[in-house]
Amino acid sequence: MSTGHELTGRLALVTGAGRGIGAAVVTALAAQGARVLATDLDPAGAEALAAEHGDRVTVRPLDVTNPAAVEKLVAEAEDTLGPLDIAVNVAGILRGAPVVDLDDADWSAVFAVNTDGVMHVSRAAARRMTARGRGSIVTVASNAAGVPRSGMAAYAASKAAAVMFTKCLGLEVAAHGVRCNTVSPGSTLTDMQRAMWEGSPDGPERGRQAVIEGDLATYRTGIPLRRIAEPRDIADAVAFLVSDRARHITLHDLYVDGGATLRA
Repeated sequence: MSTGHELTGRLALVTGAGRGIGAAVVTALAAQGARVLATDLDPAGAEALAAEHGDRVTVRPLDVTNPAAVEKLVAEAEDTLGPLDIAVNVAGILRGAPVVDLDDADWSAVFAVNTDGVMHVSRAAARRMTARGRGSIVTVASNAAGVPRSGMAAYAASKAAAVMFTKCLGLEVAAHGVRCNTVSPGSTLTDMQRAMWEGSPDGPERGRQAVIEGDLATYRTGIPLRRIAEPRDIADAVAFLVSDRARHITLHDLYVDGGATLRA
């Protein structure tokens, strides 16, 4: 059972914190008593979180594709804020296109953020966590990592790579008391999702309904729970996995998709 402040005294780093799932993760962790270092390529969105939560949230700009910048930020955070207990990889981008039309630059950009960025942040965090014998790392991936999606090859492949990387890291650091898990959302009410609906020929509302109903033409199932997730649904899963309630859970990939993948 949650105590309401079960993360009190812990420091968390969250990437992609400016909006959507990242912002919701910051809010969820802060609500559980954690101090949060909220990072984003454009930190303006996270500033509102700092205003809401006061000194519990510190905002810094971060380009996760730059390993030197990641290492510098984590080192400075440990010097000024204290030992890092939690790291949550949320930063991600989507560039959709059929493979035969996919631009090399878009492929590289997606992997630079969604896969390389996860490695850079997780590596910097794990180096310090293993030395202390404790810590939790969570990567927010996607159910597209486990189910083929038409027009989303780069995104799905990058998320699948991030999932397997996180599991491999978890295996290596388990003996040091560090847990590594992934959360794989389905369709979630974020700017990324809304941008996909804007391209619907029948308008965004029809695009939204099509996600719930599924699309046989693209071999995509609907959502059995008949709703699209809100960012806080994903954030609650993250908050659980970094808490002591999940102390015996590692190498796990938690799907939060309303049953859309029909995953056993």
